[in-house]
Amino acid sequence: MGERVAVGVAVVLLAGCGDSKNTENRAADGDAKPRVAVIPKGSTHAFWKSVEAGAKQAGNEFGLDVIWKGPMKEDDRASQIQLLEQFISEGVAGIVLAPLDSQALVVPVQSAKEKKIATVIFDSTLEGNDCASFVATDNKAAGKLGGDHLAKLLGGTGKVVLLRYLEGSASTMQREAGFLEAMAANPGITVISKDQYAGATSASAKDRAMNMLDTLREADGIFAPNESSAVGMLLALQDNGLAGKKTFVGFDASEMLLQGLANGEIMGLVAQNPRKMGYIAVKTMAAVLKGEQVDAVIDTGCALITKDNMASPEIQAILGK
Repeated sequence: MGERVAVGVAVVLLAGCGDSKNTENRAADGDAKPRVAVIPKGSTHAFWKSVEAGAKQAGNEFGLDVIWKGPMKEDDRASQIQLLEQFISEGVAGIVLAPLDSQALVVPVQSAKEKKIATVIFDSTLEGNDCASFVATDNKAAGKLGGDHLAKLLGGTGKVVLLRYLEGSASTMQREAGFLEAMAANPGITVISKDQYAGATSASAKDRAMNMLDTLREADGIFAPNESSAVGMLLALQDNGLAGKKTFVGFDASEMLLQGLANGEIMGLVAQNPRKMGYIAVKTMAAVLKGEQVDAVIDTGCALITKDNMASPEIQAILGK
């Protein structure tokens, strides 16, 4: 597909990833499978359920006992830190972590390294150099992909709204930066709102969008950088007779968002491959535990889904259909 993105992920915060010299392949007892904890950002979004399926598939294939546990909400840093500390205390062989915050999880990951517990980071970057590998979408490129599509649909002119996700979330901050880069390349486009945050849930995103109704009515185009922000925005547009009247590009591919795309209420979705991300993250951990060399950064790719291509075999494969 022409608009497929598969470029290398930026490695500014991850220069030291790839060092697995201190890793030990530990199991609960002599012949048991190595226990690997997979800690997502949250447990409710469809995205994470797909990641879980991929992670557990890899665990089965590569002989790992995968323990999946994460916070309920994607703004609960304290719970994620507590889970990480719990698994470190239990002495798991490895930790596969999607950090809620690029800074708040640094110290616990350092603690894991000190105890010779390998860590693979996925989905969002973490500052420092204490992980064995980083597995994710190239989020800046993905945000730019969405922005380029929106600009094309608008003919390079118009007023645009960016509803951000959550402060401190590295993955969505990179998408937002990529989107704004695409807007800056179009002098005829004015970004009339870029400082509003949706919060961690679709309900909070809808509330924020409802508070922006005057701005949304003025806008020609809208971008939301993740599943919950896109769902919340869609609900607000539907409730106010604006769905299908605004050029709306979202991110991720839940059933509700795909239905909105099919109905003409959403004009494009930038989709990751969450099952692939979970699979590769755990596969990479399996290699680390065997003492094998792994890539410091692994890009799991993304694609632009439109009404015209959503039934194609390539897109259906990404969607797990």
